Amino acid sequence: MEFQHTSVLLTESIAALVTDKSGVYVDCTMGGAGHSLAIASFLDAEGHLVSIDQDTAAIAAGRQRLAQAACKITVVHDNFRNLNAILDSLDLDMIDGALFDLGVSSHQLDTAERGFSYMQDAPLDMRMDSRQELSAFQVVNMYTEERLEKVIRDYGEERWARRIAQFICKARMHQPLETTGQLVDVIKRAIPAAARREGPHPAKRTFQALRIEVNDELGILRVAFEAAINRLRPGGRICIITFHSLEDRIAKQTLQNLAKSCICPPRLPICVCNAKPAVKIIGKPLAPTAEELETNPRARSAKLRIAQKV
Repeated sequence: MEFQHTSVLLTESIAALVTDKSGVYVDCTMGGAGHSLAIASFLDAEGHLVSIDQDTAAIAAGRQRLAQAACKITVVHDNFRNLNAILDSLDLDMIDGALFDLGVSSHQLDTAERGFSYMQDAPLDMRMDSRQELSAFQVVNMYTEERLEKVIRDYGEERWARRIAQFICKARMHQPLETTGQLVDVIKRAIPAAARREGPHPAKRTFQALRIEVNDELGILRVAFEAAINRLRPGGRICIITFHSLEDRIAKQTLQNLAKSCICPPRLPICVCNAKPAVKIIGKPLAPTAEELETNPRARSAKLRIAQKV
C-alpha cells in the first residue's frame, strides 16, 4: 500500500516556517512528506532539509518523493526525541526552522494491519516504529487494571476509564485480546448504551490513549520542543501542529514558559532571575479553514502554534 497522507495546515505552516531559502530546516515528523516537499520547494541549492520519521514506510516513501528536490535532503530514520543527537551526527549546530506535525498519519490509520484504527479489525499493534517492543497487545493484556485505567483516563480523557479497564481485565481472563475488533467489542459492552448514543465512536478515546502510551507520544514532546528551540538561530521559527488537547497543552505551556522574561516566584517583589525570553510567540493558534475541512475532515481538531527565536 502506497504511503498516503494529507498534510494539515500546509500553506499556513510553511509560510510561517520558511524565512531563508538557503537555510537549514527540520521536518521532525515527515510522514507522507507533504510538509517536507513544500519546505523543499522554497529552498535553493544552498538550502538543507532534514526529514525525520520513525516509520519504515514513511522513510521509504519520503526518500522517493524528495529525490528530485533542488536543495540538499537528508532523510533520517529515527524518533524526534533524539533531535540533538541527529543534528550532532550531521554536524549541524544551528537550524533556521523546525516543524512538528503531531499525531497519527492517515496512512497509519488506513493501513489495517498497523492496528491504529477502531474502524478496521486488525492485530493490536499501534507501534509507529515497528522496531520497538511495546505494542498495544502488551498494554491491553499485561498492564494491571489500575495502570490500564490510568492510561485510558489520563491519555484518553475517558469518563468510563474504570469500567473499560474492568471489562478488559475480565475479558482477557478467558483469552488474550488479540485484535482491534475484540477490543472494540469489550469497550462497547463497558460503556452504557445511553452514553454510546452520543458523542464520538465509543472506542475513540481508548484507542487514542493506547496509541499515546505505546509510542510515549506525550513524554517526549516538551524535551523535543525545547531541543529544537535551543538549536534555532535568532529569528528562526518553530511550528507545532497538534491534534488533541493533551498535545496542545504541552505545546502551549512550553512556548509560554520559554517566552517569559521573568521566572522568579510570584512572591518576590522584584525580579532577581535576570532571565530573558527564548522565543516570541507569533499570533494566536491557527485552525484549518472551512475549505480544508471539506476535503480533509480529519483536520478538524488541528491547531498550529508558531514561535520565533529571540
